[in-house]
Amino acid sequence: QVHVVESGGGSVQAGGSLTLSCVVSGYRGGMPPCMGWFRQVSGKEREGVVRVSTGGGTVYYTDSSAGRFTISQDNAENTFYLHMKKLSPEDTAMYYCGVYLRDAIRCRDRPPETFDAWGQGTQVNVSP
Repeated sequence: QVHVVESGGGSVQAGGSLTLSCVVSGYRGGMPPCMGWFRQVSGKEREGVVRVSTGGGTVYYTDSSAGRFTISQDNAENTFYLHMKKLSPEDTAMYYCGVYLRDAIRCRDRPPETFDAWGQGTQVNVSP
């Protein structure tokens, strides 16, 4: 069974930086083919932040993350990182790591509800 654990959230002031970690365990064959960082604010739908097709290394950023967020991965540790800078209060949310285990088809825009495993989330709070 695949298990996902996020960490690294916290409270920062606007303009600050944070790095979130996502450790994936229980998946045979290295890294899952498609993974993504998502965020959710209470009462709103979960939205994608960054996704990566791990086989080819293609990264898909959204308008809100491009230029401020970057993603990296450590294959030896089965860990994905989300490096966030120039944070604003609008980035305040619970951040989740999701993985899709079968392939990287539609990794760019695969709906969150189709992902196979999620972590418990890590909270990011950005103050003005």
